[in-house]
Amino acid sequence: MDLTYFRTFREVARRRSFTRAAEELGYAQSSITMQIQKLEREYGVPLFERYGRQLRLTPPGESLLVLTQQMLELYDQSKEMIANQVSGTLTIGTINSLAAYYLPPFLHELKQLHPGLNIQLFPDSESSILNKVKEGDYDIGLLLDQYPADPTLACTRIREEQLVIIAPLDHPLAKQPQIELTDLGHTEFIVTENGCIYRGKFERLLKDNAVALQIGFELGNIETIKHCVMSG
Repeated sequence: MDLTYFRTFREVARRRSFTRAAEELGYAQSSITMQIQKLEREYGVPLFERYGRQLRLTPPGESLLVLTQQMLELYDQSKEMIANQVSGTLTIGTINSLAAYYLPPFLHELKQLHPGLNIQLFPDSESSILNKVKEGDYDIGLLLDQYPADPTLACTRIREEQLVIIAPLDHPLAKQPQIELTDLGHTEFIVTENGCIYRGKFERLLKDNAVALQIGFELGNIETIKHCVMSG
């Protein structure tokens, strides 16, 4: 029999009401009634009886409740035990910034859930990540891109990120209450490497608005870029 019936039986026994059990489990009351009736037909005995305005367990129902709790606890233990035995290697391709600033707590949580899992993290470019997921070199890829990143892959949008500009505190733009796109044509930028998705988005934004991009440095590491900006 479906374990759902036993979970329903346990909830009705706790609530002493088909209605309250249905509200707790998110079922229609008719579904609760049907499941209990199937259990009673299976065991050939009534499991509940009316006691005033409430339900109470019959003696066979009380015996079944003890066994039901043991069965469900054992089932939950089995799922936890088997889940913890997950092993093998999970390969993840991602860009440097996500590897450094986004993934660490999730990798820690994943390792806690599956101690036997070997996790391999490979910093890479967006285009290379997509190709290597297609070819099976990476199990999954995590990147910043349009959604969906590739129509031939299963893509899941985790969240949206803002594209921001950073500057030294004494930079002229930092003193303006509002910055227009045209203001950006009069300053020099430190940018990520060519081919970076968000650099490409920024360049297209400026080009579409006829704003020239002045590049002072191209650096492939976000921390290096931040420290160079801090140093003026």
